[in-house]
Amino acid sequence: MNLELLASDVFRNAMIAGTIAAAVTALVGYFVVLRAQAFAAESLLDVSFAGATGAALLGIAPILGAAVLGLGAALGIGALGEKARERSVEIGMVVSFALGLGIFFLSLYARGSASHANAGMAILFGSLLSVRPQDIMRLIGISAVVLGGFAGVFRPLLFATVDPEGARARGVPVRLLSTLFLLILALAAAAGALAVGILLAAALLIAPAAAAVRLSRRPASTLLLSLCLGIGITWGGILISFLRPWRHPPVGFSVSALAAAVYFIAVAASRRAYARRGKTIIIGDNAETAQWTFKRGTSRKGSTRLSRSSAKGGPSHAGP
Repeated sequence: MNLELLASDVFRNAMIAGTIAAAVTALVGYFVVLRAQAFAAESLLDVSFAGATGAALLGIAPILGAAVLGLGAALGIGALGEKARERSVEIGMVVSFALGLGIFFLSLYARGSASHANAGMAILFGSLLSVRPQDIMRLIGISAVVLGGFAGVFRPLLFATVDPEGARARGVPVRLLSTLFLLILALAAAAGALAVGILLAAALLIAPAAAAVRLSRRPASTLLLSLCLGIGITWGGILISFLRPWRHPPVGFSVSALAAAVYFIAVAASRRAYARRGKTIIIGDNAETAQWTFKRGTSRKGSTRLSRSSAKGGPSHAGP
């Protein structure tokens, strides 16, 4: 029976949609981790929940509603700029209201029929096992926009992320790049929500990239590793749910559990590696203890690498 499922259209559609969503979230998640914007990612997901449930109530595809309201929230946060940190309480209240509004829309939608109730649960916890070809086409469209924007801003955004003062001095529009990244993040969050749901999409946005940053120090290799981890986690979660070793666990649970396991394994591996080398690991983004530096290699190809150096003037060393 399980082998028949693996050959079914349901499994094929789940793998296609899951792969696309995992690839998009893993690449965008690199900057989420590098810029320490996990809170922004979670906020956009909560706001997108209201958009998804509101769209379902109006008979529109939830992923489109999540994308539209997420983009609006991204523009709002981007307009605040650096003041966003000072207004975290106000942002938290707006996000809480949006989450409550989403629950209200969901309750109205679920009263329609039993199928509506199941669709509402899919918005919260993912719907890969019931994804349709038209959902895949919408996902491809959103992902194309995300990847196009990501490719367009990658180099200046990386520069602005690791050295914002230097970027401003060179005329790089740091604030505009921050807003553009939030817009890209909002669309990536909508894509991730299709795979594992609004509540668990942060696992795909954060865990693969966070694990990759722990294990690699060059942007290109870190992005590639994050991509492989994200796709691998998603494939593993889908297989676990289809092969039902524990009575058909939901795909969202399987993916988020694997994502957490991969991250903590990466943390343990990176700590062990640095302990062997006799080096100190600096964890977090505390500007008083460490800073990111952006270096160009001296080779002909000019390879790029990120490293951390002591703010007290000590020797630099590569970060995990």
